[in-house]
Amino acid sequence: MGEAKKHCFKLNFAENVMAYFKGSEITSDGGLLAIRELDEKIGLTAMAENYLTEKRYGRNVQHNLTELLRQSIFSRLAGYEDVNDANQLRKDPALRIILGERALKKNGSSESTVGKFETEILTEGNNLEKLDEMLLDWIAKVDSLRGVKEIVLDMDSSESPVYGDQEGSAYNGYFESKCYHPLFCFNQYGDCLKAKLRPVNVHSADGYLEFIEPVLKNYVSKGFKVTLRADAAFGIPKLYELCEELGVDYVIRLKENNSLAEGVSELLKKPGEENKDRYITLYKDIVYQAKSWDKARRVIAKIEHHPDELFPRVGFIITNLKWRNKKVVKFYNKRGTCEQWIKEGKNTLTWTKLSCKRFKENEARLKLFLLAYNLGNFLRTLVLPKKIKHWSLKTIQLKLIKTGGRLIKHARYYCLLLAEVSITEKIFSKLMKNIRDLCPASG
Repeated sequence: MGEAKKHCFKLNFAENVMAYFKGSEITSDGGLLAIRELDEKIGLTAMAENYLTEKRYGRNVQHNLTELLRQSIFSRLAGYEDVNDANQLRKDPALRIILGERALKKNGSSESTVGKFETEILTEGNNLEKLDEMLLDWIAKVDSLRGVKEIVLDMDSSESPVYGDQEGSAYNGYFESKCYHPLFCFNQYGDCLKAKLRPVNVHSADGYLEFIEPVLKNYVSKGFKVTLRADAAFGIPKLYELCEELGVDYVIRLKENNSLAEGVSELLKKPGEENKDRYITLYKDIVYQAKSWDKARRVIAKIEHHPDELFPRVGFIITNLKWRNKKVVKFYNKRGTCEQWIKEGKNTLTWTKLSCKRFKENEARLKLFLLAYNLGNFLRTLVLPKKIKHWSLKTIQLKLIKTGGRLIKHARYYCLLLAEVSITEKIFSKLMKNIRDLCPASG
């Protein structure tokens, strides 16, 4: 009878073993505690009360904005991308510890409460804009920890597939899916500084100026040396002019046209017989001015002759850098890491899971995913021990965050017993030491 009351499950393949559920004591996400420790050290989610506002009042308000933001962010880091997981997660020991003292003694927020936070509170007033400001404040704190004064920004667009009748979505022939068309900005460390959700039927550069200008001005005002990289979709004179006005270096792909092709015509000829089996790369600097430009600018041409291809591959890059042309091209090619970070956000956190009906609600969800992504990336780039420094965000989620644990309550304190599998006590101890040793750079 005792076994029946405890809902034990006997196993035929191992008769001396029994399994039972004890959801209020067991967690599968014990590694979240390390990320929460980093959050506390830098002072990130605690900013919510300073940036976000709400209309709730009275005795019925049990969960404050900071607690609600933490539940939304940390549950996404653990791989729970929808609010319909909240009713079970609210009882999870690791999540209760992360949320704060009230949740530890009781529970986290229910599905309806988290849903109202994400679809109502965050979409009220100027809370969405305040989330952007808070994100930049997060990045500023981390920049201080890194002690950097040079920043490389990558701007790119992507697709976010949807599977319903979400407002602003439609079928896109280029992406071959029904989707949104968001715009992203990353730095060289993989932090996402900003994102803007856009309807699918817009050009890749739609709204780029009002998107990137505040980011550039923010860094320039703080004395950073800033370099902007972007693909050919952003090869627009107003962007060059903005960068030149602010003193920002830029390296941007330029679409080919007849004038540019004519400028490298002598390099397009097929190599001679003695070089027919060799891969040959040629570079050329061009001083070029389109009719719509206010002045001539430096354009670098790269011509690649492949042995098995009839015609060469030609690419053009516009820049105000004074580096030699080969170095500029090599620097531009690193822009591909931005696409990898977008893929990591999609594959690890499923930040394309924008399943709300209204466009504004999906915009709020995307920003929450970005906050979760950045928290994970801060952990990866700032404090991972040397032995696991190479881990991707996906590996961190599977091997660190998904650490099992059991919560035990003593008379004066709680104890979370962690499973020692992928993460050993030695590695976890080093990780926690790295977090506690963090300090902002002097000056």
